[in-house]
Amino acid sequence: MQGIFTGNSPWAMPWFDRVLPNIHKLVSFLPSGTIFTRFIPADTPASAGGSWSRYYRTWYAMTLEHLEPGQIDLVPELAKYVPPAAVVDKRVYSPWYSGELQAVLARSNTDTLIVSGGETDVCVLASVLGAIDVGYRVIVATDAVCSSSDETHDAIQVFFGQRLSQQVETAETAEIVEAWQSPLLRTVRNG
Repeated sequence: MQGIFTGNSPWAMPWFDRVLPNIHKLVSFLPSGTIFTRFIPADTPASAGGSWSRYYRTWYAMTLEHLEPGQIDLVPELAKYVPPAAVVDKRVYSPWYSGELQAVLARSNTDTLIVSGGETDVCVLASVLGAIDVGYRVIVATDAVCSSSDETHDAIQVFFGQRLSQQVETAETAEIVEAWQSPLLRTVRNG
């Protein structure tokens, strides 16, 4: 949920503003349990390497040499939660690639991840698949994810609910917040 995915950006997601309030609800409930992952584009197409060089030749305007300062930052509605929320930067779709996310989660003895953000069919998908591989309980907040492609967003939502139904749970933001507010969960979280 960064500036490069909203507004007039070539990477803007049309549903960004629609899901932002739901993401805000999730984050505001437990900021200290939130980890934002930020996609950091390549400095230049040549510096990217491999197929990423070809990708950034197409999207050269989205390399760090062309972006305005602050465009890769979290949107202000969410940035205000850092700290206590943490930020893990990544140069590829998967937040698991560098090992930093796993290290942060291991320090907090986390066993369940609630995934929100964009894009459903790219970074969210990579996050979910990596979390499954590591063995986390994964819950996708279905009304707190978005994409620049409605068709593939919908397909991935079906994929999570059907093909990965043994490893991925899906729920709307209100259901998640209601579960967090249950007396039993408050006792476990505070005890």
